[in-house]
Amino acid sequence: MTNRSHPPDGDHGHAHSDDHGHDHDHDRSGAPATDLGSETTLQLSVPEMDCASCARTVRNSVQSLGAVETVDPQVTTGTLTVTYDPDGATPADVAERVESAGYTVASGVEETTETFGVPEMDCASCAGKVENALDAVDGVVTYQTRPTTGTVTVTYDQSRVTTDEVTRAVENAGYEVADATASGDSGGPDVAEAQSVWRSARAKKTLLSGGIAALGLLVEFPLNGLNARVLTGPITITLADALFLLAVAVGGQEIVRNGYYSLRNRNLDIDLLMTIAISGAIVVSLVFGEGLYMEAATLAVLFSVAELLERYSMDKARNSLRELMDLSPDEATVKRDGEAITVPVEDVRVGDIVVVTPGEKIPMDGAVTAGKSAVNQAPITGESVPVDKTTGDEVYAGTINEEGYLEVRVTSAAGDDTLSRIVEMVEDAQANKTEREQFVERFAGYYTPAVVAFAVLVTLGTPFALGVAWERAIVYGLTLLVLACPCAFVISTPVSVVSGITSAAKNGVLIKGGNHLEAMGAVDAIAVDKTGTLTKGELTVTDVIALNGNTEADVLRCARGLESRSEHPIGEAIVEHAADRDVGTRSVADFESITGKGVRADLGGEAHYAGKPAFFQDLGFDLSHVHAVTDGGVVTRTSRRLCERNDCLDLLDDTIPALQSEGKTVVLVGTEDELEGLIAVADDVRPEAARAVARLHDLGVEHVVMLTGDNERTARAIAETVGVDDFRAELLPDEKVAAIRELDEAYGSVAMVGDGVNDAPALATATVGVAMGAAGTDTALETADIALMSDDLSRLPYLYELSHGANGVIRQNIWVSLGAKAALALAVPFGLVSIWAAVLVGDAGMTLGVTGNAMRLSRLTPASED
Repeated sequence: MTNRSHPPDGDHGHAHSDDHGHDHDHDRSGAPATDLGSETTLQLSVPEMDCASCARTVRNSVQSLGAVETVDPQVTTGTLTVTYDPDGATPADVAERVESAGYTVASGVEETTETFGVPEMDCASCAGKVENALDAVDGVVTYQTRPTTGTVTVTYDQSRVTTDEVTRAVENAGYEVADATASGDSGGPDVAEAQSVWRSARAKKTLLSGGIAALGLLVEFPLNGLNARVLTGPITITLADALFLLAVAVGGQEIVRNGYYSLRNRNLDIDLLMTIAISGAIVVSLVFGEGLYMEAATLAVLFSVAELLERYSMDKARNSLRELMDLSPDEATVKRDGEAITVPVEDVRVGDIVVVTPGEKIPMDGAVTAGKSAVNQAPITGESVPVDKTTGDEVYAGTINEEGYLEVRVTSAAGDDTLSRIVEMVEDAQANKTEREQFVERFAGYYTPAVVAFAVLVTLGTPFALGVAWERAIVYGLTLLVLACPCAFVISTPVSVVSGITSAAKNGVLIKGGNHLEAMGAVDAIAVDKTGTLTKGELTVTDVIALNGNTEADVLRCARGLESRSEHPIGEAIVEHAADRDVGTRSVADFESITGKGVRADLGGEAHYAGKPAFFQDLGFDLSHVHAVTDGGVVTRTSRRLCERNDCLDLLDDTIPALQSEGKTVVLVGTEDELEGLIAVADDVRPEAARAVARLHDLGVEHVVMLTGDNERTARAIAETVGVDDFRAELLPDEKVAAIRELDEAYGSVAMVGDGVNDAPALATATVGVAMGAAGTDTALETADIALMSDDLSRLPYLYELSHGANGVIRQNIWVSLGAKAALALAVPFGLVSIWAAVLVGDAGMTLGVTGNAMRLSRLTPASED
């Protein structure tokens, strides 16, 4: 494995960082940039931009330029990457916007960024060789090696180095470059494509080598009579030995080749160690006559099998991401010049009308302009039930038109749609390392040299300490060299993160970093916003009480007239409810909104009012004695004194408080002389809210608290309904932040669940920020650490269970693989572990074990889908 250490990727002390860390990310300049032809990506060095708040300030300022497409501030490197239309802005314009935000631009040079597909780079050791090779190329500014996707992204100065030279540098590390594309292109090797590992040249050589080695074993043991000497003299080689050497020559080619490249690139990895071990076994046989040819052949065959299995395991992890990418179709049917033509999705422009027939995938984000259908949104939101779509409704790329004909006006360019952003964030998420992954990489940097030193000590010390023969001591040393590479526990965390993050994405949960996956599984407290999270965020009429001989229709008709010109959400809910009941309308004149109280208007020439109970008290009504009989009598200010107690409602002390205790808002309707009725409006609690909170408690979440700006009576009603442990009402945004800080101090870590926009300060303050209903919402996708793409709250306990499970899997993988290596290493000096067992158990076995354990995460689904 590589001995190079890298700085931590991402901010792990605080869950909100605007930069994305990357696997083996190396920056050798403060100002890389990319020229993309029709678009230009400029990278500026902004050293003073060193916090998430700074990044947001800079981003907002730069986004005010109309020609700017994307803005990506990277806090840990102090760099700002901006993609813009060169016809509408210049680098100087971008720099001016940064400086107007209060930050100094250190430098800004246009350079080229390309992504290279390197399918065979499937481990940290492989990445180390590529990194060392790129370090030697003058003109390379930055590089990002991503073994989990088999890609290398390189930013370089075109005036000093060419694409071919960068390609040759990667190939000089021993890896073939499959493809390259400019950063920002809609296509390209986002995840490296490779042939089936079992049909590769190495697999064929391994099979042949294994067959020859098996023949040698037959000659050596059951058919020993055939084992004649084929070479005599100072060196004696039998037929079986010759077959073993042939097996080494066939199966060890790739090992020796990769070992050569490791030595050339100064990288002490498993290939170099295995080359030494195999060569050492042959040398010991030749010098001491120990007869370790069989061990050398076994090493070559078993290690090649282990490498094939490791590559197969990584391909399985890559496939989970590739499945996301394959959701988007390659072509779209577009209406142009009166006819429908099929074009590549890259050629579809914003504003085009695309035609989607039953069974087809929707190619781009857009809005329906004609037709209606049920659309399967599971690829984006994880919803199991198709959603009905009609004119004006929003649809997303990658979702499936189930049954009807749709025409969709495109609203996002290729590569900028919701699905593309999800794929990009999932790719970046795999590079955002967890604390455990950083620990493992740091540990690996010490482990390999320590075991190599131990191998030397065992080789030199056991002949004296344990009376072991020199040739046996050398064999022990070679066995330890095989165990010196920490492949299994280095790969244990990345494959778990890949499995968890891609599984979550398929279930409508976007996790924007391995560190957030880890942090979510460790929180002991979860704060949940009320409006739009525990509730639907949409006001509806729940009760209509007619008074003084009026009917429900009478009350709704008057209320509809009064509220028809109001822009208040309560008024809109009443008008919509009245329209659904088809109660008719009344002529409206002289409308007046009375701030903080209600509204007034003339209906049919008579003044009517609608508003708070206190408003009607100001008008002179005694709300303690209101006539409730609907078949006679009219209660006026004069006649109310005659009201018998059993015919009256005490609205002030009974009816209104009872409704408010249920979380409802009360609106009274009437004239100056008559109270006509009462309407209660509420934001309905989500039907899954109580189940979600109960499930969180079952999973071990210690404290669930509701935060809201609503009044205490309403908040208490909602809190009791959904079963949260505590609630805090009448909070302003800064008070929500203070509440999050208090919870963090009390419980050590806290997750905040909100809508991603209004709750942005609290989301940013929490250990983990979770945005609800983020599909198609740029702000929510960018603000939160984790986004629930649909409005289904059942995804929250699924997220916690997945994150908690991922933490358990990562711990199991790290300690089991490390423990197995340690046990084998300690047993070697006592002759208890052979070379072939070290390969079979310590390398191939553990690699398969940690990968299989990680893949268990992909089987976890939300409770609603169980």
